[in-house]
Amino acid sequence: MGAGQCVLAAPAVFDQDEADGLVRVLDEDPPASGADAVREAVWACPSGALTLR
Repeated sequence: MGAGQCVLAAPAVFDQDEADGLVRVLDEDPPASGADAVREAVWACPSGALTLR
């Protein structure tokens, strides 16, 4: 399914629960310096499960 792709792109912002495979948001307001990684994570996440506001 590829849900872990967003975790690989921005590991300081996202993590994946080992038990159920769901991606968890670790930092709802990441620093601007990580914006490129967050955009990459949102793009890589399957099914449009993440959005960027």
